[in-house]
Amino acid sequence: MWLLRISTFQNSSFVDTEGMGLLEDIELGSLDQHTWKIRFHQPWVRPALPSGDWDAMENMIKIYLQQFNYQFNEGAVQNNVPYPIVFQGMAGCTLYPNKSSQTFVQVAYNGQDFFSFCVDDVTWVLSQDTDLSQYAQSIIQNYTAFTDMLTVLLNDTCIDYTERLLHYGKAALERQELPVATVFARTPSPAQLLLVCRVTGFYPRSISVAWLRDGQEVPPGPDTNTSAILPNADLTYQLRSVLAVAPHDGHSYACRVRHRSLGTRSLLIPWGYSDVVLIAGLVAGLLAVVAMAAVMVFWLWRRR
Repeated sequence: MWLLRISTFQNSSFVDTEGMGLLEDIELGSLDQHTWKIRFHQPWVRPALPSGDWDAMENMIKIYLQQFNYQFNEGAVQNNVPYPIVFQGMAGCTLYPNKSSQTFVQVAYNGQDFFSFCVDDVTWVLSQDTDLSQYAQSIIQNYTAFTDMLTVLLNDTCIDYTERLLHYGKAALERQELPVATVFARTPSPAQLLLVCRVTGFYPRSISVAWLRDGQEVPPGPDTNTSAILPNADLTYQLRSVLAVAPHDGHSYACRVRHRSLGTRSLLIPWGYSDVVLIAGLVAGLLAVVAMAAVMVFWLWRRR
């Protein structure tokens, strides 16, 4: 489970805070920046914990944000830090199949790593050595009550809550959506043909896309380029894989897709681009037309 938070300090009196919780890639809920209450984005999230736990969590968030905003602005003024300032925080825990777990807290300032929290030895580790980072480290290191509370939250509460959410959200996490793939071509120059394999609508995120040349997999290289896996609005994913080939090279190509929803099968989308393939296709089409015409003539003759 991941908790993400972004605070943008426009000046010493105004801060805009956004927060959200994620379980794997599913957004559990977000923080209302006006009331600092939790908004639930999945129907199974709220029943996963007793209502008293959610109330306690909301109160803890309000107290923390109030104290943090005050301390942050005070530090910015003392260190002559210019506004606006963007603060980003990420905290949570990861559970593994062997029942082990890993916790993490990472903080960024204006898009750069600032410091992190090491749970094992209960210390805050600087990512950059500046007056501001040293000031922040001294403040938070001396705030032992917060450090002790954070250690308990990470080692106990986070793991317990994650196990509960994994149980209640099992159906959503195990959801499978079949990929839909298409292959088309682009010609950036007369000497180059780009074959594009677009795969979309799949879930979960993990997927394998490869190009086949005459049935053999094309190894990764300068002629292949696969995009990052991007989210769709319907909680599925998409990507594109591009293969550069020479026009009329006489080879046949296909895009192969492997995904959990397909089981042991593979999705194979062929692209045949060669003079032989094109001529064969034209001849087959002409023969089909001639055959249909012959059948129609014979049928009319019989009727007469």
